Amino acid sequence: MKIAMGSDHAGYALKEEIVKVVKELGHEVIDVGCDCADSVDYADYGIPAAEKVASGEADRGIIICGTGIGMSISANKVKGVRCALVHDLFSAKATREHNDSNVLAMGERIVGPGVAQEIAKIWLSTEFEGGRHERRIGKISEYETKNEG
Repeated sequence: MKIAMGSDHAGYALKEEIVKVVKELGHEVIDVGCDCADSVDYADYGIPAAEKVASGEADRGIIICGTGIGMSISANKVKGVRCALVHDLFSAKATREHNDSNVLAMGERIVGPGVAQEIAKIWLSTEFEGGRHERRIGKISEYETKNEG
């Protein structure tokens, strides 16, 4: 898979760790930045990563800031993106199985690198269950389309 990745300054160090894991798993990384720990705005990186997923240029995205909150809010403004803010292993699996999340947000100040690496591994390897969950995702997509503009 192609994975779009982005972070702000507060998520930069963790993003670099997760990039290594993603590559070790055999996935291609599209890194939209940032490229250092100098202060930047999370939306400048969360939105472009989400856009790459929405356009099909990337299969999924992983975005990281201090808490993951700003990144997840900004990514979820992009039509077609279902970004999940995850800080535990159970949620990483559940959001793929039940919500078909296509972008993962994490907070470097919330979750340590070891747990974050495991979250990324689980999230990348878990498939969407479909079934009753497809109907629920369809309702979100329908609302999104109905309220464009």
